[in-house]
Amino acid sequence: MLDSVEYRGWKSNTRLSNGRVELIVTNEVGPRVICYRAPGGHNVMKNYDEMMGKSGEAEWQIRGGLRFWIAPEDLTRTYCPDNKAVQVTPLGQFAARFTPPEETQYGIQKVMELRLEETGSRVHVKLRVTNTGQTATTLAPWGPTVMAPGGMEILPLPAKFNHPGHPLKAKNPSDFAPNQSIILWPYFDFTDDRWTFGKQYIFLRQNAKKGPTKIGLAHHVPWVAYWNQGTVFVKRFTRHDWAAYPDMGTVYQTFSNEDMLEMETVGALCTLNPGQHAELTETWELFTDVPEMKTEADVDRLLLPLLND
Repeated sequence: MLDSVEYRGWKSNTRLSNGRVELIVTNEVGPRVICYRAPGGHNVMKNYDEMMGKSGEAEWQIRGGLRFWIAPEDLTRTYCPDNKAVQVTPLGQFAARFTPPEETQYGIQKVMELRLEETGSRVHVKLRVTNTGQTATTLAPWGPTVMAPGGMEILPLPAKFNHPGHPLKAKNPSDFAPNQSIILWPYFDFTDDRWTFGKQYIFLRQNAKKGPTKIGLAHHVPWVAYWNQGTVFVKRFTRHDWAAYPDMGTVYQTFSNEDMLEMETVGALCTLNPGQHAELTETWELFTDVPEMKTEADVDRLLLPLLND
């Protein structure tokens, strides 16, 4: 079902619902996926109370939920205000296209498409940016999703392999090569107890008493997750080995501060000639009634069976 609803002061919002989950997308600003939940359940998205129901601000507003940004982060194009009304085009009973005004000062047009499957909780997200300017431009589509506070993020790591020892025991030179990378922002601190770097997973716990922290990953495992109040939000996405990515090669970034935790997929960095476009796609799922996970063994026991169903 696709209908129009009021939400937190905005009169016009699009709701996509199949009875199992519902999405609410702002039409008066954004677009932002501002709510994703089981009906009557926990909204996994952060909502900034003081920014709800407002529009037309001169400066960019975070608001919460999924937004469509442009990487690499800069002081102008990235923070272009998205505070005006959005054109909504239904694409069937469970899908819609959301088109904000063209960003004429930067020569780009963003489009967000959402498709909710008819059963279950799975949502397919497509972010497309087109060069509408007169000259080539280099960019990457970027999908930061601002999550509600109080949860824990789970970042799977690539499989571990033993050192081959003598070169004659190696199958090929890659047995001696790295298979993962972590990019650190200047305000990251190894002594920060929000982080746990394990053998199979990295954990990041949102803490209302602690400020900014951020890392990026050249992420080869195609999912990340966030547990909060018994609900697990899962993002799935794909890394293309042939592509270059912004910020020293990050395909996934995560940020947290006192207010929220942000899960950020990043598309391939590309140079678009006028009329060309780039896309970033990801898939979401929700799992409810999942006990709190504190250890890697808990993740293996409680989360992996859900992902493998």
